Amino acid sequence: MIFNSTRILLAVPLLILASCVGKGPHELAEDAVPVPGKWQQGSSTVRPLDPAALAAWWRRFHDPVLDGLISDALRSSPTVRSALEKITEYRARRGGEVSNLLPSLYANQSGRGARTQSRTIGTTFTTESYKASFDMSWQVDLFGKQYQTLKAATADLNQIAENFYGSQVSLVSDVASAYVALRSAEWQLAVVRRSLGTRGDTVRLTQWREQAGTGDALDTQRSISTLEQARASIPALQLSVVQNQNQLALLSGRTPGALDSRLAAPHRVPEMMTDMATGVPAEALRQRPDVRAAEHVLEAAFARTQSARRARLPSLNLTGSIGIEALKQGHIFSPESAIASLLGGLATPVIDAGRIRQNIRAVSSRERQALIAYEATVLNALAEVENALAAVRRYAEQHRIVETASAAAREAVKLAAWQYEAGQVDLLVSLDAQRTLLTLEQQEVTTTAQSANACIQLYKALGGGWSSH
Repeated sequence: MIFNSTRILLAVPLLILASCVGKGPHELAEDAVPVPGKWQQGSSTVRPLDPAALAAWWRRFHDPVLDGLISDALRSSPTVRSALEKITEYRARRGGEVSNLLPSLYANQSGRGARTQSRTIGTTFTTESYKASFDMSWQVDLFGKQYQTLKAATADLNQIAENFYGSQVSLVSDVASAYVALRSAEWQLAVVRRSLGTRGDTVRLTQWREQAGTGDALDTQRSISTLEQARASIPALQLSVVQNQNQLALLSGRTPGALDSRLAAPHRVPEMMTDMATGVPAEALRQRPDVRAAEHVLEAAFARTQSARRARLPSLNLTGSIGIEALKQGHIFSPESAIASLLGGLATPVIDAGRIRQNIRAVSSRERQALIAYEATVLNALAEVENALAAVRRYAEQHRIVETASAAAREAVKLAAWQYEAGQVDLLVSLDAQRTLLTLEQQEVTTTAQSANACIQLYKALGGGWSSH
């Protein structure tokens, strides 16, 4: 048996390893942005976030149709399915990095035969040889270079998982927003059609007066003009209904028109209670998939920097073989035919034309870029929550004001109609009251939709409830 070995005595100065030690990615992330202790636009009473309730926030709209649409979208949306498939890809990539830490083993089999003829003595010689072996190669991860690469691949996988959670958050908010837009357009249509009824009554009254000689053609044409002006807004609203129905079908992975029957029943714009628990900023940041994904990007960049720095240290390569070799096929499995060898080599970079140094500079720059991107993500997250909190409060306030104005306008329309029939006011007073009421009722629908969308954006800004923890 042949056995070749390399005996290795390594003395690594502590200063070499110390050069790779510093703040880790989590410490860098914590120091990146000072997180405030409370929301500027929040209420004085702070209630902690409830992740379980946050994960199904849309149920607070109490709309079974919306609940069904969101369930279908989460199950069938191409966006979510694509994000889920990407997790499979990155899980396989990480598996490849795991295999790089382990030895590689190959099986080899060969046979060779030769025939030689001697003209001198007129004899033919035949020789045969057979060989079977298992060959091993292994680059030993002495200083953790490959382990750091594995950590980077793990962080990449975690980032892709967070992107999957983020796609669910975005999908649910998009479905809810499209549903609100659909119901808003339908409600607007109902408001306009109700106004057409009132204005049609006015047209018939002016025509009767003109025929009776107590009115004139000018009043009739004015009333007709006002009626048709309101009617002109119907096609745009009908188009909005169709577009939002198709958008909901698209988000659910369905063909246009597939959801029309489910959406046919009339519903008002969903309204949500505004007493929502928002917790403190630190809680919201932990719930947001994009913030967690940005932190994983930083982790991956940090690990790749550590791996690049370890490329300056020695590497150990082991190769070995164990097998059997015989001159005759019948002797291939005899113990005397066994052979084995093991060879180890230690390699240290000496001159590489600055390749390692430049690679370290490149990956260090990517690490700093990842840190800057993390800072931007955190700042954007904080701004989105603050903006959503302000929108929830202000749109609710605006909606209350418009409701009061609409109630007064409805009374004004009734009074103007009575007074016009009695001849106490001019037709223009009645027409102006009708226009004002239509405008305010449309604003009432709009502010209701804006309030609902503000709640949707707030829940989205709070992370939507999906978490890997």
